[in-house]
Amino acid sequence: MLCNKNTVLVGKKILLVPYRIEHVAKYHAWMENEELRTLTASEPLTLDQEYDMQQKWQMDEDKLTFIILAREGDAFIPDTVNPTDSQVSSLPMVGDVNIFFSGTPLSVSESTNSPPFDDGQEFTAEAEIMIAEPLYRRRGYAQEALRLMFQYVTGCPTSYFIQNPRVETSQGEDTRQVSVKLPHSIPPTSLITRISDKNTPSIKLFERLGFRMTKHVEAFEEVELRWNAL
Repeated sequence: MLCNKNTVLVGKKILLVPYRIEHVAKYHAWMENEELRTLTASEPLTLDQEYDMQQKWQMDEDKLTFIILAREGDAFIPDTVNPTDSQVSSLPMVGDVNIFFSGTPLSVSESTNSPPFDDGQEFTAEAEIMIAEPLYRRRGYAQEALRLMFQYVTGCPTSYFIQNPRVETSQGEDTRQVSVKLPHSIPPTSLITRISDKNTPSIKLFERLGFRMTKHVEAFEEVELRWNAL
């Protein structure tokens, strides 16, 4: 999306940066892996097609994409930083996190505990997460990336997306506010995800963030989870 083309979300373990042209070659190399394409339901593309896709994603108002960078070393990184800063561009790419918007959202103040609707059409914000580099899995990067993304799109603190805030905070979890937000925040109750019913680790990850399973589509071997669907 154009609104996040210069946005960097700074976390404790990771940074989220907009998907830029310099990321395309690495991203294309990831997506040549058949297992990753299967997990992300992606079609194989040529490198030229991947460059075209990056340009389309940057302009797409219905898709929000960030590349996940791993913070390494002890260098200080301020909460407000440019994606082209050398401290940022030198960090390793490890994955990406996306949200696909469908419909027109009501404002947070207009929404209730039910998913928001506009003229009878449900608004949803579908989240996807991929840690493509095997060496960076099982380090908590996916969980932090999702919390930062959810905080960015909803305006709610990261502690909002914790199953048991007291336990997590006592273990030193970073629950600070990000310094930037979308121009128009969406209700957290609009957050959903769709995952292969065989992908147990991802299902458990979203459940730790407050999502609950609401649908099982056996024909597609897929489950749908919604935030705070009680």
